[in-house]
Amino acid sequence: MSRMASAVKGYAAAAKPSVEERNQMIVEHLPLVKYIAARIAGRLPSHVEVDDLVNAGILGLIDAIDKYDPTRKIKFKTYAEFRIRGAIIDELRALDWVPRSTRQKASRLERAYAEVEQRLGRAASDVEVAEHLGIPVEDLTQMLCEARGVAIISVDELRGEGDESFERNLLEYLADPETVQPDVRLNLDQVYQIVADAIEVLPEKERLVISLYYYDELTMKEIGEIMDITESRVSQIHTKAVIRLRSKLLHVLQLL
Repeated sequence: MSRMASAVKGYAAAAKPSVEERNQMIVEHLPLVKYIAARIAGRLPSHVEVDDLVNAGILGLIDAIDKYDPTRKIKFKTYAEFRIRGAIIDELRALDWVPRSTRQKASRLERAYAEVEQRLGRAASDVEVAEHLGIPVEDLTQMLCEARGVAIISVDELRGEGDESFERNLLEYLADPETVQPDVRLNLDQVYQIVADAIEVLPEKERLVISLYYYDELTMKEIGEIMDITESRVSQIHTKAVIRLRSKLLHVLQLL
């Protein structure tokens, strides 16, 4: 049995980890922190320091260790990933690295895609969205490039402030749907179906990028090599896909 497995097993058997177990878990999970930080940094402007994200992620890891409840049927790694990602997103908000004008552009794009696609009953093309906004396609492309960092959705952003029930329910659902209360499971089943349906109707390239990035966990660079396009183009496709999905996801998840 590895040291990490031993520490986690010992942790699960006790109410709180010992100082030695706690320190061991921090060291053993540092690669996970760096991995999550690097993936988030890949969607951000170059001036955002990865080390700052890693430091925030470490605080999230420590928070996960301190708050993890071993009596629930949730793997520590699953819980830690949520806490690490949430801490990094919180750090980005604190840095306020996204200008207000960029957030406004992202919101404008979300509304435009939603309005055009609702009217057409299908995924909208860049030309159709640009015409709806009354701008050249080149300007739309630039807006998408600027909005790439805003296309990050965290659990902390989706749940209400101070409301941990959504995060807890989602974590339990991911671990074992049968352990969740029937009404909560029904809501989350509906969310998963809505997400699956929304992804299914994405344009082919966007659907492929979402699949390779989130399911196969490839980097933007690796996806570019597979699709024979630049990393920048992959980022743009990813942003468009998230913008299409974002309004639907936020609307549904905030109802839980």
